[in-house]
Amino acid sequence: MSTPARYDFDTVIDRRGTWCVQWDGVADRFGVDGLLPFTISDMDFATAPEVLAALRARLDHGVLGYTTWQQDDFRSAVAHWYETRYGTRVDTGRLVYGPSVLSQLSQLLQMWTAEGEGVVVHTPTYDGFRKAVLGLGRELRGVPLGDGTALERELARTDAKVLVLCSPHNPTGRVWTEAELRGMRELARFHGVAVISDEIHADFVHEGQTHVPYARIAGDGPGEDRWAVITSASKSFNFPALTGSYGLIGDPADRTEYLRRMETAEGLASPAVLSLTAHIAAYREGAAWLDAVRAYTAENLALVAERLNAAFPELAWEPPQAGYLAWIDLRPLGVDDDELQRVLIEREKVAIMPGTVYGAPGFLRLNVGCARSKADAGVSALVRALREVVR
Repeated sequence: MSTPARYDFDTVIDRRGTWCVQWDGVADRFGVDGLLPFTISDMDFATAPEVLAALRARLDHGVLGYTTWQQDDFRSAVAHWYETRYGTRVDTGRLVYGPSVLSQLSQLLQMWTAEGEGVVVHTPTYDGFRKAVLGLGRELRGVPLGDGTALERELARTDAKVLVLCSPHNPTGRVWTEAELRGMRELARFHGVAVISDEIHADFVHEGQTHVPYARIAGDGPGEDRWAVITSASKSFNFPALTGSYGLIGDPADRTEYLRRMETAEGLASPAVLSLTAHIAAYREGAAWLDAVRAYTAENLALVAERLNAAFPELAWEPPQAGYLAWIDLRPLGVDDDELQRVLIEREKVAIMPGTVYGAPGFLRLNVGCARSKADAGVSALVRALREVVR
């Protein structure tokens, strides 16, 4: 697969000195400045030119006053994206807005749980989920990915109140099938557990896989299940610094309560206008760019597989079903996590997220949402470091 020449992802853009978490903040997590980072899940690419053009036009207007997301340009753009991308019609009357996906998650957890009650997640677990759940004083209950028995056991506990899905799953890149989602929905409904589906990685599902929006399978009649979808275009189109996310909430009373909390208790009645602008442009005009960047990062992941498996055939590593994050199981090599991190940082001068961040010793998460030359440098450094520490 080759990336269309219309877009250039090979040219390296220098992000240093731009207050960038991945590049300028690397010492905060790894203790050393100047490392080549493959860490936080944003990309090194400029966002789609169609999005940049819309942002420039909005800035040229010059007035950046209070604004509203409850208008047809935004709602219809979301509906257009779901219908053209996923073949799913969404009820835009269910739309809500928030400053970030994690902010939305926090509000919903406060609405649907009390301190000490259980929130079920799949393990390994995105560290943002863990921080949100524990920070609110709720009990985080992990179930291994794919273990249906453990999932049913945890949902059946009387104080289990919410199942947080990551769809597709972060950090593994697993894409849930429709049958799996329907099975989880039925379990949650039977046990009276609400479902929050974080679908921010949905647009990066690779060829041969299909993302099923939770909104397509969720119930909407009287007495049906309690559910919400939380998501954003910011991950797919690489503009998280603009802030802004949106969601769908099934129950009208829950939706009203969520909006009340955001607009009064949180004081967030006015969203970031540039985020709205970017979302609308991305969903109306950005599909070709997204397809191109997804194909490019898929090639980066294929490069990782080729290089890793040539050096260490016992890994038999395969690219994820979604995303640009290579989730690598190093347990067949018997590697010591601390020793590997020491070599990566001190000798190879690279920063790669250890699996312990997600509760999974023996794994690494390597971000290849970057130019091919950087991806090549990262996997080369990893192979050298592994050769150093493998006994």
